[in-house]
Amino acid sequence: QVQLVVSGGGLVQAGGSLRLSCAASGRRYTRYTMAWFRQAPGKEREFVAAITWSGRDTSYADSVKCRFTISMGNTGNTVYLQMNSLKLEDTAVYYCAQDLGTALTNTRERYNYWGQGTQVIVSS
Repeated sequence: QVQLVVSGGGLVQAGGSLRLSCAASGRRYTRYTMAWFRQAPGKEREFVAAITWSGRDTSYADSVKCRFTISMGNTGNTVYLQMNSLKLEDTAVYYCAQDLGTALTNTRERYNYWGQGTQVIVSS
């Protein structure tokens, strides 16, 4: 089993920045994909960004491209989401997830493990 612990959410003004962290523990896999999803009130959970275990390949939702950056920590145990130029519509609960497949995917059902969500609120 893999445990994912998310931290870093909070309240920020529009145009500001936040960094989310997701620390993985438990069983280690040599190849995997990590991703961030988010869910706004009344909406379905949607893909935000993904990264492969090596950190070399990334994928982003169009809505966050050029504003958000996903990265892997040096040990491969932690994935980050740097969020810049935040907009009101970025307000959501953000979730970290791990897929044991090796290809980048934005399909929620592909992800095997999920962390608890962290609330991000962007105010005007």
